[in-house]
Amino acid sequence: MLPTSLNLALMLTGYLLVMGYLGVGLLLLRRPPEHTEQPPRRPGPRRAGAPVPVPARRGWPGLIRQVVGTAIGGYVLLMVAAFGYYYGVVGLGGRFLLSAVTGSALMVGVSLPLFFIASWVAAWWRKRSSRAADRSGPADSER
Repeated sequence: MLPTSLNLALMLTGYLLVMGYLGVGLLLLRRPPEHTEQPPRRPGPRRAGAPVPVPARRGWPGLIRQVVGTAIGGYVLLMVAAFGYYYGVVGLGGRFLLSAVTGSALMVGVSLPLFFIASWVAAWWRKRSSRAADRSGPADSER
C-alpha cells in the first residue's frame, strides 16, 4: 500500500488531468457569436492534405451517434478512473475490478435509454422554441 501523501498526490494529479481535458474540450466547442457585423467569409482555395470539414449529422442518426458516443466515452473514462484508483492506488484487483466493469456496464445499459429519451426531448424542445421565436417576429419583442 502506498503512503497517504503519495495517494493524495496521485488523486490530485488525476483530478487535475480530467479537469484540464474538460477545459480543453470546452475551449474546442466554443463558437463565435451567430450575429456578427462582418459579412460571412468565402472559403479560400483548399490546401492539399487539409482536413475536409464534416457537416454535423441531423435527425435520428445524429442523435443516436451523439448519445452512444457520450455513453461509450463516459464508460471508458469511468473504467480508467476505477482501474487507476483501485489497482494503482489502493492495490485491489481481480474480482473487485471485474465487478466494477460489469456493474458499470449494467449502469450504462440501464441509463442509456433514459439518456437517449432526455436528449431527444431536449432537442425537440429547442426546435419547438426556435420555431415559436421565428413565428413571433421582431414586432413582438419590441412591445
